[in-house]
Amino acid sequence: MPQPTLILVYEPEKACFDRLIAEGYPAERAIEISSYLAQSTDLAPEFGQLTAACEKRRLAFNPVELDDAAPVLAKADPATTLVWTLTDGIAYFRGGAAPAMARLNGLRTIGADDSLFALCQDKLRCGAVLGALGLPAPQAGLARNGEWLIEPPASPKGWFVKPNRLGAKIGIWPDSRISDLGHALELSRRVFSHYRDDVVVQPYVAGRNVRASFLGLKHETGTDALGIVFVDSGGDFQTMADSMALYGETGQAAKDAGTYVEPELEAVGASQPEADRKIRAIAQKLISGLGLKDVFSVDFRVEADDTVHLIEFEVCPGLPCFDFRDYCRRQWGMELADAMAQTAANRLSL
Repeated sequence: MPQPTLILVYEPEKACFDRLIAEGYPAERAIEISSYLAQSTDLAPEFGQLTAACEKRRLAFNPVELDDAAPVLAKADPATTLVWTLTDGIAYFRGGAAPAMARLNGLRTIGADDSLFALCQDKLRCGAVLGALGLPAPQAGLARNGEWLIEPPASPKGWFVKPNRLGAKIGIWPDSRISDLGHALELSRRVFSHYRDDVVVQPYVAGRNVRASFLGLKHETGTDALGIVFVDSGGDFQTMADSMALYGETGQAAKDAGTYVEPELEAVGASQPEADRKIRAIAQKLISGLGLKDVFSVDFRVEADDTVHLIEFEVCPGLPCFDFRDYCRRQWGMELADAMAQTAANRLSL
């Protein structure tokens, strides 16, 4: 019988960069966009550790670049193969194709099904679904190149502007928090010019940034295994520059120069147990109502009075990022490679 195998499918930064250049993006923009795939860059040096961790559990480990995945998955044995998709995407990035290809070939996967890989990359549609589930996600307007497609709701605290399909929750520039909707349209023109994307415009919500991380390492792992932490980086929100400074080649250069500073992590339950409880209830609804499973993260804003705002969820959390590594150590007592290998071994034993 073939050896049980974990296939990790990932899209490299360079493959994305080269494709964007071929599509006419300026090099500076292509660098910024492809930087969202830095987790594939950051994890690649640990493929040896992952191989060793899998071998300890009698598994084979096979990291496969996305462009090579179709023939590899077509030849894989459904009885002994597990597919883990490291990087998602339906627009600038294409990792959302991997779980769909796995399903096409009858292969088991780690993570949500491929429909959620598409949904989570479109913030407007995602927010509409979260609202339909009764979850506390801010409503949003939508603008394209200076024109409203959907006008945003009124907001006495102003608004927050971010690209609809690019990356995560960040505002690209420091002026992404606005008090004038005319400026939102200006930002939409800037985003369209730079990235060819629409912008969502949401009421600004106050509070501290919170990340909830989840890895279903054991069978039947529930929301008690969530790691819920305040992520304090010194700013109100993360910009493109902030993001690039933490990951990939830019992050490594900062480490080499001794200027790399990770945001501080603090357990939410230590100071706001009611907010922690609310977040676990929201996560349970995302699991039961939306289908999140196995590995994911959810971003929130939490106010001092325990008001919780759901910002977004990720089906491909940044596994090699500082916060997920910290989660694996605190929750599972393992470094990342062992946590991934043990999760795969437990799934393949079913």
